[in-house]
Amino acid sequence: MGFQEHVERIVGEVVGEFPAHDGIYAVTFRIDSVEQDPRFPYVAVGYTTEADAAEQAALASDSWEARWSYASFPETGLEGVRDVGRDPAAADAHRREAESRGLWYEDDDEPDDRDELLVEWFYEVCVGAARQLHESGLILAVLGRPVPVILYDMFDPDAMFGLTSDANPAELIAEFMSEDPR
Repeated sequence: MGFQEHVERIVGEVVGEFPAHDGIYAVTFRIDSVEQDPRFPYVAVGYTTEADAAEQAALASDSWEARWSYASFPETGLEGVRDVGRDPAAADAHRREAESRGLWYEDDDEPDDRDELLVEWFYEVCVGAARQLHESGLILAVLGRPVPVILYDMFDPDAMFGLTSDANPAELIAEFMSEDPR
């Protein structure tokens, strides 16, 4: 099984285990890597609820911030409920594919632009996993309605709007995209 397929399968399992109640309004993907090393990426899959947003509304500077900013997400949205990609099978698949793409390097090698290319590839994997959640109907089946998948990288906040836009039908992210600075 390839890395993309592995991530999609595990992400589907995680979302399939979400509590089925009307309060979840977004699935969250926090894109990260072990010790900020792009050779060891993972995504923390989680969710945020209407109750969480209501609680944050009193603390946030505006309603968009309370609802959509990862800084306002509860633990289930910020840290996720499970990391995907850190397990041995994913790490092995990632390394094999990175090597076959010429992106892998050892600690004593100069990464050149391979760091950036590894990050971009992992972004593509995460966007693909989010799209798969929509296309398979899993979000609808688990939560009873379509909800957006918000993708963010706390170390590259500017990537959030592009990634989320690429991963979701436009009608699901209109409110989220209202703050896109582009």
